[in-house]
Amino acid sequence: MPIYVYQYLNEQGEPTGEPTFEIIQQMSEDALTEHEGRPVERVIQPPNIAGKWSDMKGKSQLSNENLDRLGFTKYEKRGDGYMERTAGKEGPKSISLDD
Repeated sequence: MPIYVYQYLNEQGEPTGEPTFEIIQQMSEDALTEHEGRPVERVIQPPNIAGKWSDMKGKSQLSNENLDRLGFTKYEKRGDGYMERTAGKEGPKSISLDD
C-alpha cells in the first residue's frame, strides 16, 4: 500500500505551514478531508523509484568504493587550499589548489 502525505489547512482552505504527516492507505480509498477533527489535503509527491537512471542509483555508482573498483581516481576538497585523493590508486595523494 502506498504512503500518502497530507498537510493541515486553515479555515480558508490554505496550508497552515505545520509539518506534513504520512498515512498508509489503499489506492482505492478516497483522500482524507479531515484528520483529528481538522481539515487536510493530500500533497502530491514525486515517486521514489530506484531505477537505472535514478538519483539513488547514481549515488551508489559514484561511491568511493565503486569508483576505486572501476579504476577511477577521485579527489575531494579538504580544508583550505588542497584536495585529497579519496578513491583510486593513481596520481598524487593530494593536490594544492594554489598551483
